[in-house]
Amino acid sequence: MVRRTKIVATVGPACDSEAMLKSLIECGVNVFRLNFSHGSAQHHMEVGERIRKVSSEIGTSVATLVDLQGPKIRIARFQAGEITLKNGASFILDAEMDESAGDQHAVGLAYKELPNDCMAGDTLLLNDGLIELLVERVEGSAVHCRVVLGGVLSDKKGLNRKGGGLTAKALTDKDIEDIRTAAEMDVDYVALSFPRDAADVEEARNLYRSAGGNGGIVAKIERAEAVADDATLDAIILASDGVMVARGDLAVEIGDAELVGVQKHITWRARHLNRFVITATQMMESMINNPQPTRAEISDVANAVLDGTDAVMLSAETATGQFPEATVQAMHRIIMGAERSPQMRDLFKQDDHAPVKIDESIAAAAMYVANRLPGVKAIIAMTETGATPMMMSRIRSGLPIFAFTPHAACQRRLAVYRGIRTVNFDSASIPPIKVNQQVVDALVEQSVLVNGDKVILTKGDFVNVNGGTNTLKIVEVGREIL
Repeated sequence: MVRRTKIVATVGPACDSEAMLKSLIECGVNVFRLNFSHGSAQHHMEVGERIRKVSSEIGTSVATLVDLQGPKIRIARFQAGEITLKNGASFILDAEMDESAGDQHAVGLAYKELPNDCMAGDTLLLNDGLIELLVERVEGSAVHCRVVLGGVLSDKKGLNRKGGGLTAKALTDKDIEDIRTAAEMDVDYVALSFPRDAADVEEARNLYRSAGGNGGIVAKIERAEAVADDATLDAIILASDGVMVARGDLAVEIGDAELVGVQKHITWRARHLNRFVITATQMMESMINNPQPTRAEISDVANAVLDGTDAVMLSAETATGQFPEATVQAMHRIIMGAERSPQMRDLFKQDDHAPVKIDESIAAAAMYVANRLPGVKAIIAMTETGATPMMMSRIRSGLPIFAFTPHAACQRRLAVYRGIRTVNFDSASIPPIKVNQQVVDALVEQSVLVNGDKVILTKGDFVNVNGGTNTLKIVEVGREIL
């Protein structure tokens, strides 16, 4: 059985050497995330080169994803580095206060617009929601609060308004510069932090294209505004190539009680709209310091898989954790266990996918047959852009989809999509009558197929034509294939 759900691993000091990158790929990583909130552009470029070098040596297509920092919606710093806030105490957030002068009574703001974005009665959340403040009044640059839920508060912790509504733009000057770096690196995906609407995503794409970037744009869903209604969420999804359920800030803004339902809804809408979805944040958090996951983490990963996520993401677990290899191996095991469950074999409903184009019709028809015809062991999609296998991967199936393409960039971009495995194959120099036989033979050589297996094969009548898939064929291994 081949694992269908993909693994995204964040690169950091614990795993940025060639040896560790190689090991993580061998353990099952499909996408490496470069977090531009930390490190220099030069360092990220060097790591990107290492990833390409190592994956080429192994002969595996691995995608790279640059994650933009986004706006610094944070408090400033304390004189002593941290304070302890007690329930019921008064505390001031002051946009004009010296950014290093914070104390038990007040702290400055990296986010200067806060006094304009809140009013009496609002709830402000600090440090991923661990500290809760009630706004009592706003006087000029100072937001006067009462501590509802106290605790230890240290420098530069994140700031959220419960229910959303902070006006910070998604793209900062640093992000715009980092987009240029991403384009220079020729990365496969750029993740946009804190988009409020589809316009933010389109702005990022335009900047990326203007800089020469050809990769996809991933919208991180982490603001309450993004999930306030289906029209806004759907517009963001459609403006993107895929979305990331960034559960940290999202949970803080909408409330932890709402998170699970919203996560499932985002996953369902993304798949329905033919976009991929990555589930992220604290999936294996305990493995930063422990060699085994908790039962809750096992359930979290497995449930995301059962919901239909394309990929599950590791952050500090691989970037700075003590057990990056063991963490990836554990995630692989959990995914495989979830994918063996009966729910993963549920047949899709024919009316769930209403194709409007020829290649989309071929993709839907291929998966309909694959899920019903006994003896089918694999789907082969010969593709230029990856569009047909991408659409196939939106439909639930326990069968692997093999994307045969000669284009390295296409192979890497498909690495994040659930159920797709890529094969480097150029049909341009092969007589058309022999192409079908050769692609099937390639999977026989890999021990994927044996005599008697049925295979569904899709392709276009013309080689090197984008969007030209118009043929579906069912063949049997061991018989002459034309």
